[in-house]
Amino acid sequence: MNDPASHPVINDISNKLESLTPKAQTLGTYIMQNPSKAVFMTTKELAETCEISEATVVRFVSTLGYKGYSEFQEALKDFVNTGLSLPERVAIKGIKEPGTDRLHRGILEELNNLKYLYENINIETMNQFVEKLDKSHSVYVVGSRLSYTFAYYLGWSLTKIRKGIHILKGSDSTSFDMLTNAHPDCLVILVATSRYPNELIKLSKMIRRSGHTLLTMTDSSISPVIQFADLSLVVPARSIPFIGNVSGILAVIQYIVQELANMKGEELIDYQKQLEQVYLENDVLFNLEPK
Repeated sequence: MNDPASHPVINDISNKLESLTPKAQTLGTYIMQNPSKAVFMTTKELAETCEISEATVVRFVSTLGYKGYSEFQEALKDFVNTGLSLPERVAIKGIKEPGTDRLHRGILEELNNLKYLYENINIETMNQFVEKLDKSHSVYVVGSRLSYTFAYYLGWSLTKIRKGIHILKGSDSTSFDMLTNAHPDCLVILVATSRYPNELIKLSKMIRRSGHTLLTMTDSSISPVIQFADLSLVVPARSIPFIGNVSGILAVIQYIVQELANMKGEELIDYQKQLEQVYLENDVLFNLEPK
């Protein structure tokens, strides 16, 4: 796990612990010592574990400044998700449990994630991403490790809509060269998902210093790359993933690409006709028509 003292929700508990009632102190201490257990508990389960009343749990959350227990739980989830190791993820997901209907469970989990995304995504920020993609001279899309999968999908999709798209792998040190030599008016979209590779944090710092416009697409409000961004889009998920939550980020990418395509109008038709001609001339894609 990561350092508990480095996260706002844990800091809040620690700073207010001495001013709380003895029962609330018991609750706060339990949460700080067992965040990966507490994050999955209901108010009733947490109260029973700490041998206190549910009312104490509700008052405790309110004292910390959260509107309700679910909001507190989301903040705690962000902390836990960032710090969980792979073996810990295996344990909380019940990977080793025999007879588990993983397909059914996995689909339901993604459906819940998409519902949560639909209810909580910032559409205004997504539209700002689209506007900047439309107006920028050139675009660099960067990711690393798991997030490179999403960065590549976003970058590849954008090449079907406009020119000047470059896809960079953050783990390749030549990314620093490419971005240093990039056009002064370029746009950089950096995708970073937990557990947030350090190489992307270093790139974010460098991009900020270079003066390029940096947009970050990430999965938590505590993502370390947000502090360097001109604009950040948080793609929230309800669950803590085994490897990574996929459906939400893919849905957001589809929205951004389709909105950009809509803005291009007749310009898009001409551009895509050129692409299709290149595909045909170079026999790029499978075609049922006789050659």
